[in-house]
Amino acid sequence: MTTERLQLELDVILPNTFDAADACVERLMQELNGRSGIERSHIQPANPARLCIHYDPKVISLSRLREIVASTGAQLTQRYGHMLLEVDGLSNERRARTVSERLSALVGVVEAQATAAGFVRVEFDRTLESEKDVRQALEEMGVTVRASRGDVVAAKLVESAAIAKEERAAAEHELEHEASWFGRNAELYFSLLCGLMLGVGYLAERTGFGPGWTSLTCYALAYLFGGFYTVREAIDSLRLKRLEIDTLMLVAAAGAALLGKWAEGALLLFLFSLGHSLEHYALGRARRAIEALAKLAPKTAEVRRNGVVQEIPVEQLIVSDTVLVRPNVRIPADGFVVAGTSSVDQSAVTGESVPVDKQPVTDPARAAANPEKLSAEHRVFAGTINGSGALEIQVFRLTEDSTLARVVRMISEAETQKSPTQLFTDRIERVFVPSVLALVSLLLFAFVVLDEPFRDSFYRAMAVLVAASPCALAIATPSAVLAAVARAARGGVLVKGGGPLERLGALGAIAFDKTGTLTEGKPRVTDVVSVGDATEEELLSVAIAVERSSDHPLASAVVRDGQARLQPNAVILEARDVRSITGRGISAQIDGEQVAIGKPELFGEIDGPPLSGEIKQSIERLEEQGRTLMVVRRGQRYLGVLGLMDTPRAPARAVIARLRELGIRRMIMISGDNKRVAEAVANEVGLDEAWGDLMPEHKVDSIKRLRSEQHVAMVGDGVNDAPAMANATVGIAMGAAGSDVALEAADVALMGDDLRNLPFVVGLSRRTNAVIRQNLFMSLGVVALLIPATIFGLQIGFAVIAHEGSTLVVVANALRLLAYRSNDSRTA
Repeated sequence: MTTERLQLELDVILPNTFDAADACVERLMQELNGRSGIERSHIQPANPARLCIHYDPKVISLSRLREIVASTGAQLTQRYGHMLLEVDGLSNERRARTVSERLSALVGVVEAQATAAGFVRVEFDRTLESEKDVRQALEEMGVTVRASRGDVVAAKLVESAAIAKEERAAAEHELEHEASWFGRNAELYFSLLCGLMLGVGYLAERTGFGPGWTSLTCYALAYLFGGFYTVREAIDSLRLKRLEIDTLMLVAAAGAALLGKWAEGALLLFLFSLGHSLEHYALGRARRAIEALAKLAPKTAEVRRNGVVQEIPVEQLIVSDTVLVRPNVRIPADGFVVAGTSSVDQSAVTGESVPVDKQPVTDPARAAANPEKLSAEHRVFAGTINGSGALEIQVFRLTEDSTLARVVRMISEAETQKSPTQLFTDRIERVFVPSVLALVSLLLFAFVVLDEPFRDSFYRAMAVLVAASPCALAIATPSAVLAAVARAARGGVLVKGGGPLERLGALGAIAFDKTGTLTEGKPRVTDVVSVGDATEEELLSVAIAVERSSDHPLASAVVRDGQARLQPNAVILEARDVRSITGRGISAQIDGEQVAIGKPELFGEIDGPPLSGEIKQSIERLEEQGRTLMVVRRGQRYLGVLGLMDTPRAPARAVIARLRELGIRRMIMISGDNKRVAEAVANEVGLDEAWGDLMPEHKVDSIKRLRSEQHVAMVGDGVNDAPAMANATVGIAMGAAGSDVALEAADVALMGDDLRNLPFVVGLSRRTNAVIRQNLFMSLGVVALLIPATIFGLQIGFAVIAHEGSTLVVVANALRLLAYRSNDSRTA
């Protein structure tokens, strides 16, 4: 079947999807792939992402295909809603799991995921549920929506700004109302009141102070305060026909009361509720690290419109607005500098420790046409801090689409993604809790076998119930993942969830792209060799004429350095019909003659005379010197060869050495450049291997081969390397703050263009995996010790202290990741 391809922008077809990994994208492709005439459809990472459809024009026309795609996308957009909500009321991981499952139980909810970090992600079928239904269900569970990050309704800028303002006002009003009833720390205050009543009751019982019912009343109040939130969790779990840890704790406390052990039961509820509230507080520290990012952007901006400077809310900024940024204030929007010079502290977004010098662009109109291609010296980001010079910037992104806003949104989404280890521990819990209940049921009848009263058997069973509850296990993984993602974000690295984080920590190999990753990405022309009757001026004029239509780094170098070599009055020719030859070079027409510029291999694949002996000698000599080569042919004449060199990044060798210390056993450079050039750069930076002469599809094959042997990461710029990154165990994009495509395509995005962030995030992921292992060992080890100890007589009070103490130790161990330093050489 002869097929043609159609590419359509994904955000036009499905305007309300969060990203190309959304379930609605998969539904769209399934709908299309089942139609006659469509061979297959797939996603191409780009800015924005594109849907590529391979179809048979003999079976289905292009116009009909567009109609089908548009109508299918519209149906899916109309039917499926997406919500990403920031909420209060998810005090711990067990509570978050209960909320997830209760939402998932709603008839029209396709998927729901809540996290103790305070985020809820919901996808729902609008034919069965509405956004209002979902919010109402959350309210019934005691979960308060603070803000929505991903509205299910496509709104105009003014309308969305008004909605956001109303939501913030409503959330602030709700929080003010809560503040009068203890606010977000209510669980902590209740647990402290429980402890106070426990202490008063215990003193009254021991000293005989007051009437006889004083101690009992105090214990009863301790039960009330300590069990208030636990009862809510237990009821929610039982509604889902599930037995959770909270239920086990209540049963144990009730059992202690039946035995007259009110003090031990109150101690259980006090420590359990205190552990919950401290866990909530600890996880809140990691959450606040993320919230701090969201608060970096200023609320207003000074904008010049029609010659008048006025201060407006940042939500009202539009693309092409000129914003005035005074010294030492935060920049309100993503844009490029059109006037003024200064140094900007970008550490909050890119993690760069040194301020970056900013200069105005020479041609604002050209810069506005393709802002992502601008160098770092011209671009600025919302939330970064201007230095001592005043700047004027031209906005090229709306506030909600700024790099900072997208990073915060992606981190929020990442927090709702469970890691493989967390999914595994969830499965363990679901088997473990019923097993504990079965064991406790058997122990209740120990009096039948042992010579002891039922009271003693019942007490032992309650003690085992406390000892065997896997509280620490439930929080072991999510607390570590949350802390690590927050720490990475603070260091200028975006990790998209626990899955990529864990996989990154298990890497055995890393493959690097060459240009712009291990090298500066700023090649320069070092050799201009004309051959035959061609002059250097003709060679450069032809090369400049063709290459100035390309945005490739090598083309930019030829234009820049070639013009510098030519005489000021030299005539630059005009090229027409410029076409890229993927992975090989470029062709064009000049004065009716066909011009081809590219790698030497190109000229064995296209029509025309073969390479001459003179030009072959020049190629061999320049390749031995590690040059990247561009051969120029005009008509039937070879004009000569251009030699270019890209300087390796200064920290590259130290980074490679650091990665070896962290346990990366194999590191390879994969490049489209010739093998000699690749090997020269690899030797200079200290890499094991260099694979050259690779087309984009060959890079994918190389990654697949490496992945079949071990876990491998692909490090690139996220644009040309997107297919290879997608096929690696982990895709890592550098300089992602300047590239929408890199942000979308990568599992891990290094926001700054600093290679030193790579060992930082690899070390952090390895440390995270080590902390998770420590937490699992500790939580399971304490349970394994306490169960036999309580069977053989350990009192409930000691079991409670050991049980809740292990939970707090696990959380504290995880929070150590917030203080991780990139120069810490330990991997555990």
